[in-house]
Amino acid sequence: MKKRSFLTSLASLASLALTHSAWAAKALMRRVRPLDAAWPAPQAWDQLRTAVGGRLIKLELPFAACDSAPACAAAFSALKDPYYIRDEPALTQSMGWAGAWTSSPSAYALACAGTQDVVAAVNFARLHKLRLVVKGGGHSYQGTSNAPDSLLVWTRQMDAVTMHEAFVGHGCKQAPVAAVTVGAGAIWMHTYNAVTSKGGRYVQGGGCATVGVAGLIQSGGFGSFSKQYGLAAASLLEAEVVTADGQVRIANACTNPELFWALKGGGGGSLGIVTKVTLRTHELPEFFGVVRTRIKASSGDAYRRLIAKAMAFYAGSLHNCHWGEQMAFNAENVLGVSMVFQGLDKQQATAIWQPFFDSIAQTPQDYSYEAAPTVLALPSRKLWDPVFLKSLPGVVKADARPGAPLENVFWSANEGEAGQFLQGFQSAWMPASLLEIGQQQRLADSLFKASRAWEFSLHFNKGLAGAPPEALRAAADTATNPLVLGAFALAICAAEENGVHPQVAGRAPDLAAARRAADAIGKAMDALRAIIPEIGSYVSESDYFEKNWQRSFWGPNYPRLLAAKRKYDPDGLFFVHHGVGSEAWSADGFTRLA
Repeated sequence: MKKRSFLTSLASLASLALTHSAWAAKALMRRVRPLDAAWPAPQAWDQLRTAVGGRLIKLELPFAACDSAPACAAAFSALKDPYYIRDEPALTQSMGWAGAWTSSPSAYALACAGTQDVVAAVNFARLHKLRLVVKGGGHSYQGTSNAPDSLLVWTRQMDAVTMHEAFVGHGCKQAPVAAVTVGAGAIWMHTYNAVTSKGGRYVQGGGCATVGVAGLIQSGGFGSFSKQYGLAAASLLEAEVVTADGQVRIANACTNPELFWALKGGGGGSLGIVTKVTLRTHELPEFFGVVRTRIKASSGDAYRRLIAKAMAFYAGSLHNCHWGEQMAFNAENVLGVSMVFQGLDKQQATAIWQPFFDSIAQTPQDYSYEAAPTVLALPSRKLWDPVFLKSLPGVVKADARPGAPLENVFWSANEGEAGQFLQGFQSAWMPASLLEIGQQQRLADSLFKASRAWEFSLHFNKGLAGAPPEALRAAADTATNPLVLGAFALAICAAEENGVHPQVAGRAPDLAAARRAADAIGKAMDALRAIIPEIGSYVSESDYFEKNWQRSFWGPNYPRLLAAKRKYDPDGLFFVHHGVGSEAWSADGFTRLA
């Protein structure tokens, strides 16, 4: 062998050995727990506490030790208030998921007052090999804001909302646009109130008012009016992010563009900790409105026809940028309609729906109203105005704690989600091809079959088919599964139990009922998936037990996301269940797999 070849071979072997050693080290990496010898000493925690101005908090579950029935009843009653949960770092908006996870407090929480506190937490976790989690709004069905034996980065106090008449991203030479900068701890109710009620503009965000802004943006994000304004993530102009090396980075189309792209739908908690986001704002339509009714069919055959009638009506009259929200289907043969609209007035919306209502009236032997049709329209600046909303009976509930801010209101319909324990949850995007005339009966038959197993809803605003071209183009430039572009709705089927927690005596969830519900949900969704050529699901509203999650959540975008993960977090400091790169770790995120 020639000397040059021999030396080249040695170099190659050495390189392979080093690579193997590096991966072997990662394969053996374990994050530490409180009982491990490597867990930070009390002095280390004290040093961190001093460095962050005393904002390090030791956590315990607020109701774990309630010692009487009245005390436990009061503790669990408090869980009906999502603002109470938001303000309690030991809690998450869901209490867990049967067979999946339980809401358990971190060992410590750092109540971050600003970006440098986040930097301190990231550096401390990296130095001491700690499991790190982030809570902004705390709304995660997958439990991503929850991990026992971890350090929690709690961004609740970082909730400033600042309007911009002319924003230009860092390092960019683009034309200035109207925008809003929102801190990582802000929620959508407060943001809408600032942007719309007070500012006279619209920002695309979430429908549930107490969801965190930063988390929704990172998951892709759908709101009631996504058929007009597109994905919430597509409105992102710039983000401030603390990456795994403790650096504060600006991510936009001109600076760190791959990180910017990945944050637009790549899932929260995987690539870094977002400390604030700047979002494009839009002109307001004159009105927002709602159409509600519940129609009861007299028989299964009549219900099947009602479903077909509803789908034909949706395809012909509602499949456009004006309409959002949902229709619900169940085994009691009831069609529940809770739709919203924008860009129309009450007279126009009523005229659109009247032919459908007339067709129901023509066969009184088949159909009756459990709730008569209601069409309402209101000036757009009123939709998130807390004073106005409180004047409408039954629309919102207020944070009842003494001294709670006036703007702490939430939709009454979302009360059951606060403190829920999930029994099962599945979703799937429904392709718009099923709305074609030749496919509508097949769609109706599938929806009817699914309704025999379990109640479910079609969320029309969570599929972008029918949206304007500019909204589709912007959504295509996000990490969200491209299947959303051709989907007319997201089908969601779920079950939950309230007032329970696995770690509280006498409050254990009914696991047998959970198994029955999960089986029924599976049967309902199987009936829908049978007519879907390619299965995809929304990362924030999906099955915890999804097997092909990379493809389901992100489709062909996953390899690009994984490349961004390896660039900005090569050692896997950030971990969430079914997050980008999580396949390299054990299910609890504590042990790197070989």
